[in-house]
Amino acid sequence: MNSAIDLAELEADARARDDADPLASFRDEFLIPPHGDGQQVYLCGNSLGLQPRATRQALLDELDAWRDLAVEAHFRGKHPWMPYHNEVRAHLAELVGALPAEVVAMNSLTVNLHLMMASFYRPTRERHAILIEKGPFPSDQYAIESQIRFHGFDPATSLIEVPGDEPGQCISDASIERVLDAHGTRIALVLLPGVQYRTGQVFDLKRIAARARAQGCRVGFDLAHAVGNVPLALHDSGCDFSVWCSYKYLNSGPGAVAGCFVHERHARADLPRFAGWWGHDQSTRFTMGPEFSPTPGADGWQLSNPPILALAPLRVSLELFHRAGMARLREKSVALTGYLEGLIHQHLAELIDILTPRQSERRGCQLSLRVKGGREAGRALFEHLGRQGIIGDWREPDTIRVAPVPLYNRHLDGLRLARSAKAWADRAA
Repeated sequence: MNSAIDLAELEADARARDDADPLASFRDEFLIPPHGDGQQVYLCGNSLGLQPRATRQALLDELDAWRDLAVEAHFRGKHPWMPYHNEVRAHLAELVGALPAEVVAMNSLTVNLHLMMASFYRPTRERHAILIEKGPFPSDQYAIESQIRFHGFDPATSLIEVPGDEPGQCISDASIERVLDAHGTRIALVLLPGVQYRTGQVFDLKRIAARARAQGCRVGFDLAHAVGNVPLALHDSGCDFSVWCSYKYLNSGPGAVAGCFVHERHARADLPRFAGWWGHDQSTRFTMGPEFSPTPGADGWQLSNPPILALAPLRVSLELFHRAGMARLREKSVALTGYLEGLIHQHLAELIDILTPRQSERRGCQLSLRVKGGREAGRALFEHLGRQGIIGDWREPDTIRVAPVPLYNRHLDGLRLARSAKAWADRAA
């Protein structure tokens, strides 16, 4: 990147990679925000995914159904509202590696987390702790600590945090297992992410679940940064539950309806739960009886009617994932992220450290970057990139997160980021 010849060669190589991409056409199914006379380099799908072109019409269709059919739209029209959540079930189960009855789209992530903890965090005097990673997403931390206090315990003694023991504050499998072996008999619930939001590290869910369940712990996962990002096999993982949002890699819009997985072994279990009428057995729901009888499976944790205007964008996005196929998306993701990592190591090694693990199986789309000059230098680079139309996000105190999403990003996007960062560094030198 130090000469016109190098730049021409790099651009030709990036274009050749993009031309050979069998998923390249999916980019045209998204609305890329403009920048100047062109488009942004949008690398922020880990925070908010781009809008699929088909989303607007899907929403207009439901508004038209409301206009034309009113209450009858629950039973008539192209997508009747009464069973609407079933329209996303098959593709959602496919995406997360679950049985259809194990998944449901409902609520928001933190609401679902509370609902799951109401059922699966049942502390006793002997077994009352929750195991998390050190520095989880704040909403998880708040929810977990509030649940501990709700049950009459103190987070100071009932919250166990696994610290980072690898570069970039990543956490090894061995570290998690050491903590489980040391404290397993007092841990009621293990609650870890599928992908850690700050570092981008992928966790081995099946390995964690097996070790935790051997210690008698319940196991749940927050998949906010994993769903739509990395292949998942929730049923086979053996976890008790998982929760996720849909506005990041699932491209379903700000505040999108979230998702929940409950393993089939709990499908008919008499578990305590916070109940609502839409979780009642659908075969007798409209008899309006006073006694709650849960629908078997994840549906039994529903509270209220499906939010149609929130489900429509999710239906559109899941159809895109189904057509693309998670295996092909993962293959492209590994290539895109590896390409950007290679540019950084080759041309920006004196400027940027990568916090995310180097092994492709231990990361998804996201690379977490730290500028070696410290927070102020990092913030200055982040703002420079933004002015150039290169959109990532900033996480305090000093991390720039960028995510080459395989549905709509290209190798050229990674090259543009690297070129812009190198130009900034050269000017600052």
